[in-house]
Amino acid sequence: MRVLVAEDHEELAATVAAGLRREGMAVDLAFDGPTALERAEINGYDVVVLDRDLPGLHGDQVCRTLAEGRGRARVLMLTASGTVADRVAGLGLGADDYLPKPFAFAELVARIRALARRAQPSLPPVLVRGELRLDPARREATRGGLRLALSPKEFAVLELLLGAQGTVVSAEELLERAWDEAADPFSQTVKVTVSRLRRKLGTPPLIETVERAGYRIR
Repeated sequence: MRVLVAEDHEELAATVAAGLRREGMAVDLAFDGPTALERAEINGYDVVVLDRDLPGLHGDQVCRTLAEGRGRARVLMLTASGTVADRVAGLGLGADDYLPKPFAFAELVARIRALARRAQPSLPPVLVRGELRLDPARREATRGGLRLALSPKEFAVLELLLGAQGTVVSAEELLERAWDEAADPFSQTVKVTVSRLRRKLGTPPLIETVERAGYRIR
C-alpha cells in the first residue's frame, strides 16, 4: 500500500511516516499544498493523509482537486479542530474520512487500511489462496498454519499479489505501490524481493513469473 502524508509539521510528518513504514506501507511526504497535489497527481497512492491547514495551497483545495480528479486515492483529512461542523465541511469537500488531532496512531493505521479496502471493495479483509493466508490488519501471513517471517516489503508484495486474485501484477506496478518515490526504477529491487519471498513461502512454489508481464500467485 502506498500512502502520501501531507502535513506541514515536519516532525509529526516524519513520526507518522516512520510508524506507517513499520506497518509495511510505502510512504511519501509533502509539507505544503502544491507539493501534495503535485505528488498525488504523479503517483498512484492508495490513501492520502491530508492536513487541512497546509501552507501554499489550503488542504480544502487539495482535497477538492483530488476528489474532482476521481483517482484511486482515498483522502483521510486531519485537522486540529474536531467539531461536527468541521467534519461535515471536510467530508463535503470530498474527503473519505476525517480524523481530529491529536489522534491515536493505532486508529490512524486502522482508518488508512479501511480506506484502502474501500478502494478495492471486492477484496476481503483477510486474503486467502489455498493454504496461504494473509491478514493485513494483524500483519500476519501463514502457509499451512505456519507463520511466515516476512520483511515489510515482502509482506507488501505478497499482499498485492494475493489481492490481484490470480491475475498478473507487473514489476512496475509492484514498484509503484510497494515502494516510495526514493526507489530506483532501474534497480533489481522488485526481482530480489520476489526471489526472497519465494524462498520464504517454501515448496511447492507459489509465485509464478510470467515472461514479459510480471508475477502472479498460482
